[in-house]
Amino acid sequence: MMSSKTKYIFVTGGVSSSLGKGIIAASLAKLLQAQGLKTTIQKLDPYINVDPGTLNPYEHGECYVTNDGAETDLDLGHYERFLNVPTSQLNNITTGRIYQSVIEKEREGKYLGKTVQVIPHITNEIKKNIKFLAESEKYDIVITEIGGTVGDIESLPYIESLRQLRWEMGQDNLLVVHLTLIPYLSAAKELKTKPTQHSVKTLMESGVQADILVCRTEHELNDGIKSKLASFCNVSKECVIQSVDVNTIYDVPNYMYREGLDKVVLKKLKLKYREPDLKSWNNFLEKYKNPKDTVNIALIGKYVELQDSYKSILESFIHAGAVNELKVNVHPIHSEFINSQNVKEKLNSFDGILVAPGFGERGVEGKIEAIRYVRINNIPFFGICYGMQIAVIEFARNVLKIKDANSTEVNPKTKNPVIDLMHDQKNIINKGGTMRLGAWNCKLIKDSLCYSIYKNENIQERHRHRYEFNNRYLNEFDTNGFVAIGKNSDTELVEVIEIKDHPWFIGVQFHPEYKSTVSCPHPLFVSFLNAAKNNKRK
Repeated sequence: MMSSKTKYIFVTGGVSSSLGKGIIAASLAKLLQAQGLKTTIQKLDPYINVDPGTLNPYEHGECYVTNDGAETDLDLGHYERFLNVPTSQLNNITTGRIYQSVIEKEREGKYLGKTVQVIPHITNEIKKNIKFLAESEKYDIVITEIGGTVGDIESLPYIESLRQLRWEMGQDNLLVVHLTLIPYLSAAKELKTKPTQHSVKTLMESGVQADILVCRTEHELNDGIKSKLASFCNVSKECVIQSVDVNTIYDVPNYMYREGLDKVVLKKLKLKYREPDLKSWNNFLEKYKNPKDTVNIALIGKYVELQDSYKSILESFIHAGAVNELKVNVHPIHSEFINSQNVKEKLNSFDGILVAPGFGERGVEGKIEAIRYVRINNIPFFGICYGMQIAVIEFARNVLKIKDANSTEVNPKTKNPVIDLMHDQKNIINKGGTMRLGAWNCKLIKDSLCYSIYKNENIQERHRHRYEFNNRYLNEFDTNGFVAIGKNSDTELVEVIEIKDHPWFIGVQFHPEYKSTVSCPHPLFVSFLNAAKNNKRK
């Protein structure tokens, strides 16, 4: 089902941050996709960083990486997991990128004779990026999520661009979904609409009228409240959509379907409504909500205080758990608090251990102790990126007896750098966007556990790293049962390691969690959880 012209939906937020604009956008996109409409989602981020790659995971959560090597906002992970469609650099625009592009053009002389200003130059650049995404794949609908909250000074250029686009494209081709909060005052035992009224008013002061209100609330909105909101916010009653808290984000598409969000959106855009096909989605939910067994997995990292730091890993466990009909209890454990004296106490109750990605020397020794324990005790182990590198260091120290083995990231002066800076990274000075990023090819050895999992010799996975396995030590590892079973065919970069005499011990240099979706759970996570289940039954 193709429309003759791309339609645009903008999702804005008011009253409070962290209301779930990304989940609402992804859920709406899922409902439209399930009706045959080719849909994508874009995130406009107001921070000045060119990309999230230089942001602190404690502040912004994980940095998500696309196939084309873009370091993006974690919301793009939600988009891909819901839609099962890859995103790209075009799907995440930051204020930093917008200003960088405009300044580069100014330096090139493209604005000679002109005073470069927010209007029209910055707003034109924003509009160009929005339209270019639509044209790139001939989408029926482009949903654009504007980060931050209406009224934030950082978001004003995006709101102004939205105002301009509305008049340029016409009322039938663009609509605004405003996500807001209806707080509940327990003392008064009532829901309050005034914050939403003020939020809509603030949006209108910038020249933008919300077409649909999605109201986050802890309690159901009665007809009186919906009528009040409709009256004071200049929308019809059917355009007041409630979004009550649900048990899982994967319930939201069904909830929005019952509320009629997709129906009212298509009506306003003058597009034909068709009953969405959510059969596959609901099959996943059925398995997820009705597990037949439980496994307990330890997630060992250094950013465990904020669960969004490992968002894609946590969601991958949900996808893989549903396939295995398992309830997956993920227990975050801070690696700084693991040592040789307490490692048994902290880890002996778990069915599997995953050592998470990360950077720097903090918490490294704790990760080494954890990996030594699971290797010796035959507990299923999954190491991702830095987790794989730490497994290399642990094996070198404790099996190969290279006591000072280390990564040059941790100790630049180590005499045995079993993990070293990649050759093409050694002369890089700028840190932003310069890691090995995006999808790269890997060839697996057929006589390996990984090959039996992927059922394919040639795979492609996404990367985000600067350091790699030092091939000078490859033969010594291999002869002692620690085998490099996956390599990049062009660079000989070690991508996958296995320990042969272990029930399930796999480390990967890439990030498989970035490719796991509801429709296509990642096979490594599926296999790991199956191994954890088998370990539990021993």
